[in-house]
Amino acid sequence: MKLWSGRFTGKSDQLTEDFNASIAVDSRMYRQDIRGSMAHARMLAKQGIISIEEKDLIIRGLEEILDEIEAGKLEFTVEAEDVHMNVETFLTQKIGDVGKKLHTARSRNDQVALDVRLYLRDEMKEIRVLILTMQQVLLDLAREHLDTIMPGYTHLQKAQPLNLAHHLMAYFEMLRRDFDRLDDCQKRMDYMPLGSGALAGTGFNLDRDYVKEELGFSHLTRNSLDAVSDRDFALEFCSFASIIMMHLSRFSEELILWTSEEFSFMEMDDAFSTGSSIMPQKKNPDLAELVRGKTGRVYGDLITLLTIMKSLPLAYNKDMQEDKEALFDAVDTVKKCLLVFAPMLQTARFNKVKMAAAARGGFTNATDLADYLAGKGLPFRDAHAVVGKAVLYCIERGKSLEELTLDEYRGFSPLIDADIFSCLDVKACVERRKVPGGPAPEKVEQALEESAQWLRRMQND
Repeated sequence: MKLWSGRFTGKSDQLTEDFNASIAVDSRMYRQDIRGSMAHARMLAKQGIISIEEKDLIIRGLEEILDEIEAGKLEFTVEAEDVHMNVETFLTQKIGDVGKKLHTARSRNDQVALDVRLYLRDEMKEIRVLILTMQQVLLDLAREHLDTIMPGYTHLQKAQPLNLAHHLMAYFEMLRRDFDRLDDCQKRMDYMPLGSGALAGTGFNLDRDYVKEELGFSHLTRNSLDAVSDRDFALEFCSFASIIMMHLSRFSEELILWTSEEFSFMEMDDAFSTGSSIMPQKKNPDLAELVRGKTGRVYGDLITLLTIMKSLPLAYNKDMQEDKEALFDAVDTVKKCLLVFAPMLQTARFNKVKMAAAARGGFTNATDLADYLAGKGLPFRDAHAVVGKAVLYCIERGKSLEELTLDEYRGFSPLIDADIFSCLDVKACVERRKVPGGPAPEKVEQALEESAQWLRRMQND
């Protein structure tokens, strides 16, 4: 018999049973559901709504159910619809009618609002650790590659030389923002909704603050209508998930390019590569490609939630049952991608010789020549034009800027002296960029130290 069947005389069609049930999706929240139910039962006893003996019986029953679920001894059923009613059914079967008292002053509407928050809070702790692990890998690699010169790109065209450490730390900064976004999401999720009932609270004398403390929340929700109909925290998490996946996808794209023969900047370890079923020579960066591909599904999860919520009147609507599949998929996908990305990157081998050779091509030191002239007093726009002509001259003759003679240089500007050749060395070009946030090794070392301190604080938080 359905727990809500009092006003019904007919039986649900099996199609209705199957279509209406969410247990296949929300069963993963059983720990959070039981944790919330225990806190609710303790509060009911504290307020004299149920007896101490009834509370103890309920708590023991819930503890046994948790153990039995973990041991695989209990099977969730579609007939009980969702995780909440499955747990309540198990409880009533175990302890009898006392189990039916657990739902006093509670609705599935505020119960699910609580469970999803508790579940997401637990998952966010794990994601937090995975982000920090990835950042540690980036930090360690950057320390190894302070002197690894490579070309920087704009428009996927060689632009200016920099070092690999600086490039890697750009992704560290992206992940730092992602980390902060995750913490911000946690702040706005840290509101305890239980006690809001279906939409209008309850006439029972509940102690919501007690439940809040029991479950480790900082605040109570302030409006019962909003509490049961709010999924902003889930939207915000999926927004965070979409942004961090975008960052991982950008990084994946670069790794895919770098492992190509055309670049040959790096090679993936065999443990994180795959081969071809027909081409024996192939070594494919499939994991990076999968991360890039999975980014689209996380975007889809965000759009799914936005679309579900966009036109719902207050308060709860059954549409909101569809929130969990998208939310859980975003959680799972982000965790899997971070879990594989860190060791994939950690075990990669970078080709310093290829990177340095690439940095010396493509006139990456042209801006330094313009800066040299500007430093001699030539207006930068005029210097830009002079260097543009010098570059064209080199292209027509198959030369690099370093290969021009001093006489050739003076044909472009009398301001150029013999010191131009030391100025154009790509390593010197990088070392000169000492502005805060720049790629000069001394500035990158400072950034590494600051980032290491921040990482230690977050790891110990």
